[in-house]
Amino acid sequence: MANSLQKFKIIDGWYGEPAESHASGVLRILEMLHLDQATLTAAINIARTHGKEALIKLIGDESAKLLIGYRGLRQAQAKLVRDDGGLSVAGQEEMLRKMLLAFGDDLRVVLIYLASRLQTLRWVTQEKLEMPAAWAQEILDIDASLANRLGIWQMKWEMEDLAFRTLSPKTYRDIANMLDAKRIEREVFIEQIVLRLKQELQNADIDGEVLGRPKHIYSIWKKMQGKSLDFANLYDVRAFRVLVADIKSCYAILGLVHNAWQPVPREFDDYIARPKPNGYQSLHTVVMDENGTAFEIQVRTQEMHQQAEFGLAAHWRYKEGAYAGVTTPPKNANLHPSHQAGTHSAEVAYERQIAWARQLISWKEDAWDQLKHHEIDDHIYVLTPLGKVISLEKGSSPIDFAYAVHTDLGHRCRGARVDGAMVTLDTPLQNGQTVEIITVKHGGPSRDWISPERNYLRSQRARTRVRAWFNALDDEETAAHAKSADLKSELKSEVRPPSSAEIVLRQSSRKQTQGGDVLVVGVDSLLTQLARCCRPVPPDPIAGFITQGRGVSIHRRACKTFRGLLERAPERVIQTAWNQTAATLNPKEDSQRVFPADLAISALDRPELMRELFEVLTRQGVHVIDLRKSAKRGVAQILFTVEIRDSEALRLVQNSLEELKGVTQVRRR
Repeated sequence: MANSLQKFKIIDGWYGEPAESHASGVLRILEMLHLDQATLTAAINIARTHGKEALIKLIGDESAKLLIGYRGLRQAQAKLVRDDGGLSVAGQEEMLRKMLLAFGDDLRVVLIYLASRLQTLRWVTQEKLEMPAAWAQEILDIDASLANRLGIWQMKWEMEDLAFRTLSPKTYRDIANMLDAKRIEREVFIEQIVLRLKQELQNADIDGEVLGRPKHIYSIWKKMQGKSLDFANLYDVRAFRVLVADIKSCYAILGLVHNAWQPVPREFDDYIARPKPNGYQSLHTVVMDENGTAFEIQVRTQEMHQQAEFGLAAHWRYKEGAYAGVTTPPKNANLHPSHQAGTHSAEVAYERQIAWARQLISWKEDAWDQLKHHEIDDHIYVLTPLGKVISLEKGSSPIDFAYAVHTDLGHRCRGARVDGAMVTLDTPLQNGQTVEIITVKHGGPSRDWISPERNYLRSQRARTRVRAWFNALDDEETAAHAKSADLKSELKSEVRPPSSAEIVLRQSSRKQTQGGDVLVVGVDSLLTQLARCCRPVPPDPIAGFITQGRGVSIHRRACKTFRGLLERAPERVIQTAWNQTAATLNPKEDSQRVFPADLAISALDRPELMRELFEVLTRQGVHVIDLRKSAKRGVAQILFTVEIRDSEALRLVQNSLEELKGVTQVRRR
């Protein structure tokens, strides 16, 4: 095999490795990780070029989905690779993003990708090909870093050692030679310590397994650098591992070890009580024998050992369909109607997936620092309550998130919890947060969301969806105007300023009672809308004003805006009343009628204020459709737009809010 860089860069295969050989190698790696049958089936078929439908027929829907996801990552990498075998800064950013999002679809896709990268690394080393330094550094910075975040030590150490061998061949050989030079001496020492540990376990009547720890050249070098130690003083090359059945035995053995040998100060770590971010758990201690020789002992349970060796992948050993099984969030999550309370095991799996996803987001940030990237990464990554990763532009709001998940979820969005806490809908989201959207069953977006003065939306997708909603609404209104155009010219001749007597509800025809919540006296099917300046609710005294092109705007009689309109154009004021007859004919539908109303609240600002306000509104069965808050000099000014049935219900809400600690005023705006 030629070892030129050009040969190394072959993209149609795996850098020159035959497809069958590559598939077999990937399969062996994934079998080592004890992955499920669907993943193994996808791996052995990694070289197939069938389309989606043909793949589904051949290997089944689940395996086909995994294989297609893997293809997407490999093809993206192939397009981004430079002439030196590595990726540009922009290419590295794109691969980080694609790998993160692939995990959001199915965690196993990136495991197949990592196995493929490791197999290529093995192949290049075995065939003694010239490995570009840029590619080896990419393996070290991105792939090995990701394997570490996932806790897959078996992948991590091999990737690091093989890449390090290319990047620093002399240092690699020096450490390897030093290990080999003292191999016999070290083996004798290891045998003696293993026998002593086994005897200590037997005396204490504890069942356990004692192992000599395999050596990892890259980690030895990092420890030498980090602690400024030479090889002779490095205890990492003399390490032991004790595996037991339970946590109680772990701490019992720790006591035995410290009694048998002298502990080294400041070299004890309890990763059982405080696990590493990737889930790793173990007790680490360094002790010295009577000759002053230091060595490390790790104590862990068998289950912790599986986690340490195989990380995330270990969980497929204990639960079939581990990824597919994560379908149930905690009982208070309500992102989608399909979310139901589930079994304890499902909730544990859900929490585990959330933890994995957060670690992946942290990995992306760490990898970015490792790559010494100085440009601005303009994306953040947040989580659904089920652990799916959603990519958003920096500064995105919960409404942006809702539209990124599904258009209908965005339309029905009325509130949001971020990491369990209620937030306003214009709150900028941060990396790694879990966002839960609170919805109404029916409804649409607010025009405030696309107002240039407000900061509700950042993504073009969300703005486009909101505009599309209102464009469709405007089309319906235009059609309604066309039907009633001739009726309006009746109106113009008869309109006059209303008297107080005309506000009284008049007898209406059956057709009028089906027309909506507000009646225009003497006219059927005329488009009406509640004015946003005063937001009338039954049984407020109301009056109508004929607008140009938007039907009749319904105001409270006491509204300042309406008084101004009455003075300027009294001929366009029209007699209106609430449609109470419709409520009598259809009481069930009437019980579901709600109207928007504004409540302005002044209160002393404190951490629990918003939560307590929302609790009151929830107890009263009131939906919040908009929220604005400002605070100055310790005083909070909050404006809630709520959906309410009538003014009496609104009064009860006001009274309840006024009873809260620190609330100084609640008024209807």
